Amino acid sequence: MQKKKIGVIGATGYTGSEIVRILSQHPGVEIALITSESRAGEKFSDVHPFFQGIVDDLLYTADKVDDTELDLVFLALPHGVSMDYVKRFAGRDFRIVDFSGDFRLKNPKVYEQWYSKKHIFPEGFRDAVYGLPELYADKIRDAKLVANPGCFPTGAILSIAPLVRAGAIKTEGIIIDSKTGVTGAGIKASAVNMFSNVNDNFKAYGIKTHRHTIEIQNILDDVDGSLAPVQFTPHLLPVDRGILTTVYARPAEEAGWLDVASGSKATGSTEAATAAKVVASMDSGKKRLEDMYRDFYDDKPFVRICEKPPTLKDVRASNYCNIFVDYDDRTGNVIVISAIDNLVKGAAGLAVQNMNVMFGFDETTGLGHVPVNP
Repeated sequence: MQKKKIGVIGATGYTGSEIVRILSQHPGVEIALITSESRAGEKFSDVHPFFQGIVDDLLYTADKVDDTELDLVFLALPHGVSMDYVKRFAGRDFRIVDFSGDFRLKNPKVYEQWYSKKHIFPEGFRDAVYGLPELYADKIRDAKLVANPGCFPTGAILSIAPLVRAGAIKTEGIIIDSKTGVTGAGIKASAVNMFSNVNDNFKAYGIKTHRHTIEIQNILDDVDGSLAPVQFTPHLLPVDRGILTTVYARPAEEAGWLDVASGSKATGSTEAATAAKVVASMDSGKKRLEDMYRDFYDDKPFVRICEKPPTLKDVRASNYCNIFVDYDDRTGNVIVISAIDNLVKGAAGLAVQNMNVMFGFDETTGLGHVPVNP
């Protein structure tokens, strides 16, 4: 089979180098073009020395697209920049996977509200498909433009989608708490990612206003249709890569999925008997939740339902999303914890997964990397 010819526009950042790393080991594709406006004329391995002798391709400006045969282009560009290229490439034969947030939301109006920037190509929203294969593989397969999800939304949506789809939780009061490694801030130096500000430190940011809030909300609304506003708060960890997300939600009593043991509230029972019933209730709730998640992700190769809460190193440098789900009988909360690598499942790996679906490859092709631990 002839290999698909791939272009990577903007390959000098973290996600750009990560997509090249994965594509360089993909048996079904050939990297036909790598671009950088600021480093054109240099070798890719000059910018990223760890590619020496592996990917030494010359970097070109994006104008080189005009005389290069391509089947698909990855746009590893910032928000507000990608839309320029999607507009420029409209009508071309190749397909596009866009890493930015420019086409992830419902419409230009919502985008402008949350990104504080005028959208110059609203026509693109008609064709854009949200690139989460675990939910939208059928649409991705024939898509011309795929909007690769944000890193936080990927972990959050995969964490809670089974509960929302089943109507197993109340639609209001959902809290999503996420922690990310510093590579989520990008490769350019700033006060945010300075060593002195990150090392031995931990902070919340974007409280109430982070743009990934509306992305999470939009997709969960699409899954359910009646979700109340979710509370999302991101935090910055002093680590290189990874996202750990914890979700709290209340069970929907009418769903009937959880038969809470009445013994925990009963009077006249011995303390030991009451404790035993509480434990039995918790075990039953956890088992039902795990079964729900395993059924939902039964044919999804990159989602792993875990017996213990996942850690970042359980998924580091891989395309896996590890999920742990539990029920707390004492508080009445459903608790879901997920872990992903923000540069792989949260960006480049997910983009390749989308490409595989678009080209009819096995979804796992080129993505069989075992997590790096320690």
